[in-house]
Amino acid sequence: MAVKGDRAPGRVAYVNARLLDPATGLDGPGGVLTDGEMIKAVGPSVTADAALDGVTVIDCGGQCLAPGLIDMRVYLGEPGEEHKETLASAARAAAKGGITSMVCLPNTDPVIDDMSVVEFVARRARLQGLSKVYPYGAVTKGVKGEEIAELGLLAESGAVAFTDGFRAIKDAQVMRRAMMYARTFDLLICQHPEEPSLADGGVMNSGEQATRLGLSGIPRQAEVMMIERDIRLVELTGARLHINHISTIEAVEAIRSAKARGLPITCDAAPPHFALNEVAIGDYRTFAKLSPPLRLESDRRAIVDAIKDGTVDCIASDHTPEDEESKRLPFAAAAFGGVGLETLLAVTLELYHNGHLTLLQALKFLTSAPADLLKLRAGRLAQGRPADLIVFDPDRGWKVSADKLLSKSKNSPFDGRLVQGLVTRTVIDGRTVHVAE
Repeated sequence: MAVKGDRAPGRVAYVNARLLDPATGLDGPGGVLTDGEMIKAVGPSVTADAALDGVTVIDCGGQCLAPGLIDMRVYLGEPGEEHKETLASAARAAAKGGITSMVCLPNTDPVIDDMSVVEFVARRARLQGLSKVYPYGAVTKGVKGEEIAELGLLAESGAVAFTDGFRAIKDAQVMRRAMMYARTFDLLICQHPEEPSLADGGVMNSGEQATRLGLSGIPRQAEVMMIERDIRLVELTGARLHINHISTIEAVEAIRSAKARGLPITCDAAPPHFALNEVAIGDYRTFAKLSPPLRLESDRRAIVDAIKDGTVDCIASDHTPEDEESKRLPFAAAAFGGVGLETLLAVTLELYHNGHLTLLQALKFLTSAPADLLKLRAGRLAQGRPADLIVFDPDRGWKVSADKLLSKSKNSPFDGRLVQGLVTRTVIDGRTVHVAE
């Protein structure tokens, strides 16, 4: 990308781009002018020739220019598990992947169930000056599933929604009370859909593959049972509910039916569940040990169909870093989870390259959709919005190599996969934070 003129950090014109803004349906040639931290102008009138003296001009070379990505499910490790990931390492990985906003899970040590921890995370993220970080608040104190946290105070401190993260809220009465509390303040409750007692001891999807490998299975019914219970609680309370990382046909059908009845229910899917199936486990490959587990090929196709028809509202990386000591173990003993910040865009673009979605449709799941759900000002190319942008080449191929990932942990389920779609520039609040080599 060529740069013309004297450097003027306050005013930058990104020109000769294919503008993509899912929020407005914009898909056409043009540019974006930023002034400080905000977008000043968007459209075909933003060109190199029209740039005023003193404006830095960046030629995008015909590549795509879109809003920065929003990843609504990320585990950051800090505070408490800095050996797995830190805010700094995650922010660098996110910038490389085009993610300008991350929403972090509360399963830290201490848990994000107190205003002081919300403020700590926000302060530490600001110091990095990279990807913006928005915290989830815990639904229950200590994410123990017993006593409801002060959801209203946490929201006032900056929590954008509420979840117990990796843990399902198993007690129906606790979930009911949390939903009633959330309904009063119009807060969003997010749930990990897994009935804990039924999944207990399982390490992969239950079925023929688990039997062949001699591994304990997690019944698919564990997912849909929790979802169906929570649908009934939504009917009872009227609260807004978001179901994370759905992975089965039955889950899709339950959520599709609930939406058809007008219930305030949304859901997301993670790239492993629409791009991989349980065959990826191979001979005990622990990088493919995830929660929810990889399912059957029929389930993978059902998730793709659910994305296509709008049953799925957002796509999130479900970034869960685990260090070597946690993954280089026999499959049954290894930790669940996979990193996903740097592969989020490229794997999502497989839906575009395979003809399931248009480019605008694919980007919507990563930009305006999560922004609208969580009421963030991000995810749009519009005057007066934050200058969070990405420039990317949707056709440029590369190979995922765990050793080259910027995440502190390297446990990618996509290690060795050939993908298309490379972020060449990431801009946050008007500052370039990543340029591809």
